[in-house]
Amino acid sequence: MLVFRGADLKFRCAQENTSGAGILGKFTQFLQHTWRRLATGICFAVFGISGLLIPLTALPVLRLTAKGDRLLAEQKSRRLVQNSFKFFIGFMRFMGVFNFAFPAAAHAQNLRGKIIIANHPCLIDVVALISFIPNGDCVVKAHLWKNPFMRGVIKSSGYISNGDPDGLIADCKASLERGNNLIIFPEGTRSTPGQDLKFQRGAANLALRTATPMAAFKVTCTPPTLLKNAPWYAAPAQKPTLKISYLREFEVQPYLDSNEKYSLAARQLTRDLENFYNKVVESNGTAKTGY
Repeated sequence: MLVFRGADLKFRCAQENTSGAGILGKFTQFLQHTWRRLATGICFAVFGISGLLIPLTALPVLRLTAKGDRLLAEQKSRRLVQNSFKFFIGFMRFMGVFNFAFPAAAHAQNLRGKIIIANHPCLIDVVALISFIPNGDCVVKAHLWKNPFMRGVIKSSGYISNGDPDGLIADCKASLERGNNLIIFPEGTRSTPGQDLKFQRGAANLALRTATPMAAFKVTCTPPTLLKNAPWYAAPAQKPTLKISYLREFEVQPYLDSNEKYSLAARQLTRDLENFYNKVVESNGTAKTGY
């Protein structure tokens, strides 16, 4: 009997220790989760305040150093934006909000005058891409030109508005000819979780009309966060990792050689891009098995 009681006592002590460790682990996880929510708010506040202050402080100085050269001023502004986004990425990592991995950065350093396409699962995708793509230019939604936190930076950097369909192709072609890399999300907006990716024809149409190859990048976020229609404070239980990888280059010449009208060629290219991306990523930004 004494032997059994001793064994029972040891078993009970082991249970209590395990239970205590489990409670402590859950409490630690709760604190980390709560901190990430708070830190996410701090990060976005810093981003917004920076968007207000940079046009009032640094950008006027850059315009003066450009001595009236508009293109040089825009180039300097884009470089400042890139460095600001690098800081923001580093700040989010420091605050424990995200882990980041950009294996595509090494390939991106050799790109010049290319159209960069990527899936768009997460709110900060474009920030991450601009932070490491050299001479990054992008097509911006027209309503952002009225956003007080963004319009100063957008205007000074010479980013292209999609609000002028007639001048859009010409503006993009001029930017590509200057050696800029044009960042475009073919979906046009963030991916809808639970649905296949749906691409608009704008990216394909632009690539065909400018005869410019497209470099395809893959954005994954694990676990998913900052999704479409999700509040910014809905942080996942585990710290997410945003990863951007290079996939492949899409040549447009075969579509131009098909003797089809631009509209038909753009539809076919869009279908091919859409099918390709739906094989490699989920709509919530997680990679599919084997990719």
